[in-house]
Amino acid sequence: MLLSLAQWLQSLSPEFGFFRVFQYLTLRAVMAALTALLIGLGAGPFVIRRLAELKIGQPIRGYGMASHLSKSGTPTMGGVLILLCIAVSTLLWADLSNRFVWIVLLVTLGFGAIGWTDDWRKVVDKNPEGMASREKYLWQSVIGLVAALYLVFSISENSNLRVLELFFKWVQSGFDLNLPPKAGLLLPFFKEVSYPLGVLGFVILTYLVIVGSSNAVNLTDGLDGLAIMPVVMVGSSLGIFAYVTGSAVYSKYLFFPHIPGSGELLIFCSAMAGAGLAFLWFNTHPAQVFMGDVGALALGAALGTIAVIVRQEIVLAIMGGIFVVEALSVMLQVSWFKFTKKKYGAGRRILKMAPLHHHFEKSGWQETQVVVRFWIITMLLCLVGLSTLKLR
Repeated sequence: MLLSLAQWLQSLSPEFGFFRVFQYLTLRAVMAALTALLIGLGAGPFVIRRLAELKIGQPIRGYGMASHLSKSGTPTMGGVLILLCIAVSTLLWADLSNRFVWIVLLVTLGFGAIGWTDDWRKVVDKNPEGMASREKYLWQSVIGLVAALYLVFSISENSNLRVLELFFKWVQSGFDLNLPPKAGLLLPFFKEVSYPLGVLGFVILTYLVIVGSSNAVNLTDGLDGLAIMPVVMVGSSLGIFAYVTGSAVYSKYLFFPHIPGSGELLIFCSAMAGAGLAFLWFNTHPAQVFMGDVGALALGAALGTIAVIVRQEIVLAIMGGIFVVEALSVMLQVSWFKFTKKKYGAGRRILKMAPLHHHFEKSGWQETQVVVRFWIITMLLCLVGLSTLKLR
């Protein structure tokens, strides 16, 4: 919005030439982060008070950690604050003609709507389980598949018109169309190694990355500040990848595919970082507010969508290793319990409690120890991911 305003003012008179500074992506990224941060810090107390007045308090599962019972009633759905900061800051500083900005924003808000419904049912129905798993998964799948179908052609072309033309070409070809190498699966640490996926393979991979990332972040969001800081670090790192792939010069120099327009996602990533840090101000232990599913599902989907656009799905799994391990811990725990119950008549557990962060709590770690140590691990993993920019 402000970019369009600056361009309009420049066209009126040479005296407004100094507005050319808004053309610089890095400046707008810094301003987006600051805007989201200031909005979050300013609106945070009001949002928390409002949530408390509406009695939107976090229900605690009866089989959960005993030490968490004191958190019952803490305002939840604080993810609304994060999404508000991201949306306002992105709309102010991003190029609104950029198709990638809109698809990431729509996916984020779409998953946020699913999370909002889930949280609302938890509060209104006083049911800690919230939305039924099948219903939640259905709506996640709908948004994930629509986004995947758009991105498979959007990454291959430079405009929405060309995307539509490529889609019709795919249909006319009998759903058999070869995509350019930049739409393949890139392997980190290797120069120009890309495995062709085809349209169907790309759609399946994108769907799994978006929906998987969303649920992985949601499972990680179990302790004060545990999920939001890794989201900030991973999102900021993806912003750097977006800047590289969006630049014809840097992408060529670093042997990355050039995705025209993807650099504008640096604005969204910066806004997400600023909003996340503002939320952490209120979410740090002891938390004044929880993000709830409205925040966790949305932020995870945003990370997955950005990773797909900049062709760094594997790097996302590396940098978001904490999210991956948390999700795997739940899958393994549930699978092993069901298998042993069927075989031996009594379910057995691999971990003391899942997700993984609760296992460490059960092992004697303090909540803040778990959180900070997971932050440190994420920081190291992000550095490994960023090293793939040059180590190829």
